[in-house]
Amino acid sequence: MLRPVAERRRYPRVQADVLCRPAGMGAFHHKRNARDISLGGMRVYSDEEFSVGARLDLDVMLPDGDPVRCWAQVVWRLELPADGPARYDVGLKFFDMAEPDLQRLASVLVPAG
Repeated sequence: MLRPVAERRRYPRVQADVLCRPAGMGAFHHKRNARDISLGGMRVYSDEEFSVGARLDLDVMLPDGDPVRCWAQVVWRLELPADGPARYDVGLKFFDMAEPDLQRLASVLVPAG
C-alpha cells in the first residue's frame, strides 16, 4: 500500500520566488516559475514532452539573479488541458548537486529567522 504523498516526501515543499531554465539547449520553452520547490526537487510547467526517467541539466534562477545548477530526473509528467499554462506539468527530482549549490538553494527556501 502506498503512503500518501505528504508522508513520502523527504523535504517540505514551499513556494519560492525562483525560475528555472535549461542549462544547455532548450529544455523548457520559456523560463518557468517553479512550483512546490524543495531541496529534493520541484514541479514545473513545460511545453516539451519529457519521458519519465529523462535527466535534465537546469539552472534554477534565484531572486538575486544568480543561477544554481541542478541536475534533475523526471519522475512524473501529466498532460494539461489545452487552456492550461503549458502542455505538461512535470515533477523533477534533484540529484548530484554540489553542496554550495544546495546551500544557496536552501537560503531562499527557508524563511529568515
